[in-house]
Amino acid sequence: MENRNKNVQRINEMIRVSQVRVISSEGEQLGVMSTSEALMMAHEADLDLVEVAPDAKPPVCKIMNYGKFKYQQRKKDSKQQAPKGRLKELRMRPKTGEADIMVKVNKGREFLTKKDKVLVSINFRGREAAHIDEGMKLMQFVIEQLADVSRVEAPAKQLGKKITCTLAPK
Repeated sequence: MENRNKNVQRINEMIRVSQVRVISSEGEQLGVMSTSEALMMAHEADLDLVEVAPDAKPPVCKIMNYGKFKYQQRKKDSKQQAPKGRLKELRMRPKTGEADIMVKVNKGREFLTKKDKVLVSINFRGREAAHIDEGMKLMQFVIEQLADVSRVEAPAKQLGKKITCTLAPK
């Protein structure tokens, strides 16, 4: 059995089979022909013969500009690998100092400008849970500070001893 590297596209003289099914540069079927005949047609058109379906019987080859094809493949692959908006979390407590809150807000701004979503959570411990209103004020302050780079995706809501809010980039 032949050892084939699936990542390598065979072109022109690298195609070692005797017969191939050929598709023209316009996309029309030219039928099954010898590889040497298909290569001559490609060279006459000043293009390359590229194997597009190596596992077919006979293998399918297309007459095309290989450089342009590779460029479009890279472009398509880079679009698929575009970073999805990850979820970053900013954790605070109602007693967090003002300077520390501003550090968290600036970090949140940085995440949002990098197209990441931000989950702002305010955790309550012990008796702090009796002062949910203080946590809501803090949450509102953070939302206002980040309003220029974000929009509220999920409004602030209390879940047990925690208040959470999700911000998405504008």
